[in-house]
Amino acid sequence: MSTPPAGFWAQATAEPDRTVLVAADRTPWTAGELHGAANRLVHGLRAAGLERGDAFAVVLPNGPEFLTAYLASQQAGFYLVPVNHHLVGPEIAWIVADSGAKVLIAHERFAEAARDAADEAGLPGARRYAVGSAEGFRPYPELLEGQPESAPGDRTLGWVMNYTSGTTGRPRGIRRPLPGKPPEEAYLGGFLGIFGIRPYDDNVHLVCSPLYHTAVLQFAGASLHIGHQLVLMDKWTPEEMLRLIDAHRCTHTHMVPTQFHRLLTLPEEVRRRYDVSSMRHAVHGAAPCPDHVKRAMIEWWGTCVEEYYAASEGGGAFATAEDWLKKPGTVGRAWPISELAVLDDDGNALPPGRLGTVYMKMTTGGFAYHKDEDKTRRNRVGDFFTVGDLGHLDEDGYLFLRDRKIDMIISGGVNIYPAEIESALLAHPAVADAAVFGVPHDEWGEQVKAVVEPAPGREAGPALAAELLEHCGRLLAGYKRPRSVDFVARMPRDPNGKLYKRHLRDPYWSDQT
Repeated sequence: MSTPPAGFWAQATAEPDRTVLVAADRTPWTAGELHGAANRLVHGLRAAGLERGDAFAVVLPNGPEFLTAYLASQQAGFYLVPVNHHLVGPEIAWIVADSGAKVLIAHERFAEAARDAADEAGLPGARRYAVGSAEGFRPYPELLEGQPESAPGDRTLGWVMNYTSGTTGRPRGIRRPLPGKPPEEAYLGGFLGIFGIRPYDDNVHLVCSPLYHTAVLQFAGASLHIGHQLVLMDKWTPEEMLRLIDAHRCTHTHMVPTQFHRLLTLPEEVRRRYDVSSMRHAVHGAAPCPDHVKRAMIEWWGTCVEEYYAASEGGGAFATAEDWLKKPGTVGRAWPISELAVLDDDGNALPPGRLGTVYMKMTTGGFAYHKDEDKTRRNRVGDFFTVGDLGHLDEDGYLFLRDRKIDMIISGGVNIYPAEIESALLAHPAVADAAVFGVPHDEWGEQVKAVVEPAPGREAGPALAAELLEHCGRLLAGYKRPRSVDFVARMPRDPNGKLYKRHLRDPYWSDQT
C-alpha cells in the first residue's frame, strides 16, 4: 500500500509504463500513453483556437478518447462539455450552442445526430472531429497530428461543465469559475475519500455507466488521479459486469438501482459463476432504490453496497450499508464538504421529522446555471440550492427522501408520493420496472396511474394488470393504490437509471389546458 503522487500527470511521469486503463475492447493503456495523448490534445485544441475559459464538447462512448478529453481540459483551463449520446440532433445542438463550444468531438456511432447538431449550432466544419469515419467531420487524428507529447505551457486547472438532464424544460449548464491555479494544487482524487476509497495500489475502478454522467466521470477521474486502474464497459450487461469484476478483481464502482434490479434477475447458477468478493465499494445513487432490492444486494455482495444522494450542482449525503441497515431508507448524512437543510415553502428550517424541500450547499465553492440567472436565483435560499426533492432529516442528521416535488400527485387535496407506490410494484416478480404518476380526473383533479414494464416471460394485459392491482391493495392504503395499469415494452430510462417520466405522463395530459 502506498500513496501515489498527487494527480495523474505526476504519476504518469513517475511510472509511465504502469497500466492505468483497460478499454472496453480489452486494450490496455499505460500512464505514459494516456498522458501523451492528453498533452497532444491540449496542443491540438490550442492550435484550433481554444484559450483558457473556452469550451469544447464531446459526444463519445466510454473509451480512451473520453478520458483523454477529460485530462486535457483539466490541465489547460478548458471547460469540457460531455453530451449524452442518446440525445438527438436538436438536443445536442442546444448544448453545443448554449455552452459556446468551439470544437465538437464525436464518435462515428453518433455521427448523424452530431452532424445535425453541428449544422444547427452553426459550428464550422473545420472544428468538427470524428473518432472513426463520419461525413462532414475531420478525422480525430488530425487534431493530434504533429502535436508533441510534452506537457503544455501555462498549465491551469479546467472543469467539467455538465448539463442537467432536462427532465423538465431545456437542460442548463452547471458552470463553476476557474480557480486559476495549476492542476496539482487541487487534490482531484480527494472526492473519493468521502466514500472511504483510498489511494491503494491494488484498487481497480469499474466504469459501468456512461462517462457523460456527472457522477460517473467524477468517480472515474478521481480514481485515475489517486493511482487506480480503470476498467471500462461500453455497453452494460449484468453478466458482463460480473465477469469483469471477477477477471480484473475490481474493488469499486458507481452504480444505479436499475443495475441492481437486473443483476438480481440473473439465474442463481449464473450469479454463482463469478467471484465478486474483491468489491469494497459498490456506491449507488441517481435514483431511489427500493428497500427489498437494497437488502437483496447486501445479502449477495455484503456491506460494500453503499449509497449517496447528490446533484450535479454539488453537495450531498452518504450512507454505508451499516447506516442503512440501522436506519432503513436513509440516503445518509451530509458529506464533510457539504451541508443539508430541509425547508418549508417560505424558506424556514423545519425540525427533525417534518417533510419539506431538501436543500444543499458545498463548502468548497458555488456554481451558476449558464446563461440562466433566474434559475440560479429561483432555486436558492441564501447559499443553499435545491433540485426539488422532498424529504426530512431525523434527530441524528440522516436524510430520508420522499419524492420529487414535481412528481407529487395531489388527488382530492391529498399528497401522494409515487416512489412509495413504485417500490411496492417492483416487489412483484412480474415487474421489471415501474413508473407512477398522476393523470387527469374530473372529480379528484388527479388519480394514480401505474405504467409497468413486464418481467421477461410475463405477458402484458388485463390479467396481469388485475394481479398487480390486487398486489398493491395488500401493501398500500386505498388512496395510494393505482386505479389502472398500462404497459410498455421498455421504460424510458437513460443508461444511468434516470427515468424520463414526462415521456410517459405527457400523453395523458395532452388534451388538458
